[in-house]
Amino acid sequence: MSVVRATNDQPTRRKRAKLVLYFPKQSDPALGLEAGRDLLPLSLLTIAGLPDRDGYEVVLIDGNLYPEAEALRRVVEACEGALLYGTTGILGYQVADAYRCTQAVAAAHPSLPRIIGGWFASCAPELQLETGLYDAVALGQGELTFVDVIAALEAGEPLDGVAGLALWRDGQVVKTEKRHVAGWQQLVNCPWHLLDIDPYKVPQLNGVRQRSVERVPIPPGYEEKPFFGISYYGSYGCPEACDFCCSPGLTDLRWKAMPGDRMLDDLCELHERWGFHTVRFYDANWGVSEKRVKAFSEGLLERGVEFFWYPLMQAHSICNYAPSTLDAMKASGLYVLNIGAETGDPQRMREIGKHKELDENLRAALEMDKRGITAWMTHIIGYPGESSESMMNTLRQCFEIAATAPTARPTVWPFRPIPGIELYQKALDLGYEPPPNLEEWGTMEDYHLNRSWNGNVPDDVMRLRNLFEHFSTLKFGLARGRVGWWEKRAARRLRDTDFRFGRLEAKAFDVYQRLTSRFAPDPEARRVAVRPEPATALDG
Repeated sequence: MSVVRATNDQPTRRKRAKLVLYFPKQSDPALGLEAGRDLLPLSLLTIAGLPDRDGYEVVLIDGNLYPEAEALRRVVEACEGALLYGTTGILGYQVADAYRCTQAVAAAHPSLPRIIGGWFASCAPELQLETGLYDAVALGQGELTFVDVIAALEAGEPLDGVAGLALWRDGQVVKTEKRHVAGWQQLVNCPWHLLDIDPYKVPQLNGVRQRSVERVPIPPGYEEKPFFGISYYGSYGCPEACDFCCSPGLTDLRWKAMPGDRMLDDLCELHERWGFHTVRFYDANWGVSEKRVKAFSEGLLERGVEFFWYPLMQAHSICNYAPSTLDAMKASGLYVLNIGAETGDPQRMREIGKHKELDENLRAALEMDKRGITAWMTHIIGYPGESSESMMNTLRQCFEIAATAPTARPTVWPFRPIPGIELYQKALDLGYEPPPNLEEWGTMEDYHLNRSWNGNVPDDVMRLRNLFEHFSTLKFGLARGRVGWWEKRAARRLRDTDFRFGRLEAKAFDVYQRLTSRFAPDPEARRVAVRPEPATALDG
């Protein structure tokens, strides 16, 4: 079987077989939620690159652009005469939507080969394969695996010879030869021409607002006017060995990145073509290489290309970057930075396996604050076996960051067991009961808001966490779209850590919001400057 490898050449195109790719809905429409329109179907665009280059007809359907019935109709219709159907998904509604779409495809085209990939399927291939809906699960990075699957199908060969797959054989999962993480020299850029950008761009510029759990943050100067954002990624994997993350098991702690000049060329070309205002990087760890970050930031400045951008980085990287690099990042458009803070407890930080010191969370927040960059910092409480004191240490760090770095946005998420992570079995041993099927896994859209199982976060800790989230969210004006008396009061609560009457005050604000929202002309039209989260239930 021939294995295709990428070059930057563009060979003469010839018509070949049709491949149908479905990007599942990211939010449950029954809850009135939609995905932010800046979220492009990147995972499927990446695997489409090599087949598109080699002349295959790639039909990519983004379920987020259509009502559910219309999305399924388009996919089923596109699968007529296709060689292969593929889909993907991360934990949340995408799991359920991919399942239902694949059911529809299997019913209409029972002999069509079907494959699924993505983080969740890679971590729990047995959940996908035992349904009988899929011929294979692509494990981890999928670009080269997808090419080899296509070649095997065209040659009429079994998929057992393709590396990087999980198959269902005799009632159990069988994995083929392991496929190692590929470098960018083997891959091509996303085939952006497969996207009609207008369904993503026009609603944003028309000011159409959606109820979304992860809306694009507003860049400076756009508080009162619409803007257009896109998503992008230029690296794969992560060198951190975090015990709560599935990446170590899938990537072997490898990190492969698109060279800085290549990423710069691609984004500048897209900016000239599409005219976006913001870029949301979806890299698991964007800032591993300071040299690459510096080249990207200075390159934007040298070329005079202006757009805002925000990635996910580690506090350790920020604390070890040269001040000139941080300054270049700010000058070139960095306005929000996601930081995986993880914990405020020294022992838990050592257990996680992360390469950083505990005080680096605060130091990173301060470095961002003095440059006017919002630091979104995610902390976790309720790790399996974590003590109440450890959780309280995390909350204390959040209070300290909120009081010391005013622009920082520390958040606290209860731990959620996910298949494929080191702590999953320990969570099961302590009483966690996982969803029994794909549709139930697909209901975990707001999994970061609630406890995983009774007892993993004590009631007093959860109450304090909920109060912190309430006042932190209120402080930034997220609830009302402005900063007034309530917001200044919340900032004072956080600064003084005075929560003696916090629950009463929070309930009073809730009543106030309910009353005033009845008279608001458009309660969904509030604009937010950082990620909006639903008001947290105060009863834990």
